[in-house]
Amino acid sequence: MKFPEAADELIEYLKMLPGVGRRGAERMALAMLEWDDDRKRALGRIVSGLPESVGTCPDCGAICGRGQRCDICSDLRRDDSVICVVETMPQLFAVEKGNYFRGKYLILGGRISPLDGEDGSSLRLELLRRRASRPETKEVILALSSDVEGRATAAFLTELLADLPVKLTRPALGLPAGANLSYADGATIAAAFSNRLEFQ
Repeated sequence: MKFPEAADELIEYLKMLPGVGRRGAERMALAMLEWDDDRKRALGRIVSGLPESVGTCPDCGAICGRGQRCDICSDLRRDDSVICVVETMPQLFAVEKGNYFRGKYLILGGRISPLDGEDGSSLRLELLRRRASRPETKEVILALSSDVEGRATAAFLTELLADLPVKLTRPALGLPAGANLSYADGATIAAAFSNRLEFQ
């Protein structure tokens, strides 16, 4: 049985979500199609309004209201002297789950991965360097995934910041080699951050 063209287009877009394949996208689309018209229109309004209402924090790159700073960067109780560099927003959430880190963040927006055509040009490298150059910044934690791309990105950032008078560290115990930081539980994150190591 063929889906109507509009439903097929919806399925294709749903497949772009992380962890969603064709079957999952079809199930979601069919569930949405069973909604009443008001609910469908409400979802459409929310999605179409995202470009105007949601943006990124100018200080760290986190998702927040357009033209605003995120809650963490706006929080005067957070420690300005320590910056935790992560690849993506889910990794920021993972670190926050540990309820240990009280500094600020910088979201790179990805990582260096030559096989995927990512050479670092789309990363927030200029913002990182500017933040790391501030007089109040004493430490930069490179909390990147411990897989090949994450390690390559960490090595690149170590070189990028080598001439600055900041301590470069990385999380230590608890994060298994090759694991994605986004999937670590809170206790593991807390252990890794409390035993972080300095980059040599």
